[in-house]
Amino acid sequence: MIRALSTAATGLEAQSANIERISNDLANVNTDGYKRSRNEFSDLMYDTIKEAGGQLGATTQSPVGVQQGLGVKVGALHKNFEQGPAKITNHPYDLMIDGRGFLPVQLQNGEIGYTRTGAFKLDSQGRMVLSNGAQLVPPVNIPPNAMGVQIAPNGEVKVSLPNNGEAVLGQIQLVTFQNEQGLSARGEGIYKPTLASGAPLQGIPGENGLGSLSQGALEGSNVNVANSMVDMIQTQRAYEMNTKVMGVADQMLGATANIK
Repeated sequence: MIRALSTAATGLEAQSANIERISNDLANVNTDGYKRSRNEFSDLMYDTIKEAGGQLGATTQSPVGVQQGLGVKVGALHKNFEQGPAKITNHPYDLMIDGRGFLPVQLQNGEIGYTRTGAFKLDSQGRMVLSNGAQLVPPVNIPPNAMGVQIAPNGEVKVSLPNNGEAVLGQIQLVTFQNEQGLSARGEGIYKPTLASGAPLQGIPGENGLGSLSQGALEGSNVNVANSMVDMIQTQRAYEMNTKVMGVADQMLGATANIK
């Protein structure tokens, strides 16, 4: 019964982690570029009381063994980078990645981060930056006399100038990783590479498996509210069942202690 208490406790801890994941997903249901998370559970070590194949006699072996599980743990928690829905904004500096890839940005501390959030604005120097001040890399500077900005699906940035002039200002690049699930989320839609994700692989949008860019649109959160609500109900029921196991184990332990 003592083992049943500790085993059920691991179940409570695992379901608590699951509901925390669901709550974070639902809280970010309207966050542009947000990617829902996924929990993976794995069973803990087993206490082997009798090995399968053990000798029962001179010529007989046990066809099965006896093992008792010790519970469950959270084996992994990672992002699901499935494409989110398109949100049309008609803002000239909003960019949506249609397909694989991340936009590289320089953070305030000088490090390079990667994001799917493309809600860019212009700073005082005409540079395309995010709301948190992260600057697009390589930088794109829009001149003050620009009359219109066109960003092609392949990332080419072109502006219209007075007297029917045009100028190509730069080329937006995308970055992908061998293992996107290995990226480390840092908040504000920013991801940093890790040893598990591999080194960033940079290229032109629309080439070598990279997605293309859509101007005047943003990628919405890929959280599915209906699925998250179902997951929440299942998690609640699993938590309740583990509490019932603890209650029954406690009653049995109490009955054993009261034997005279």
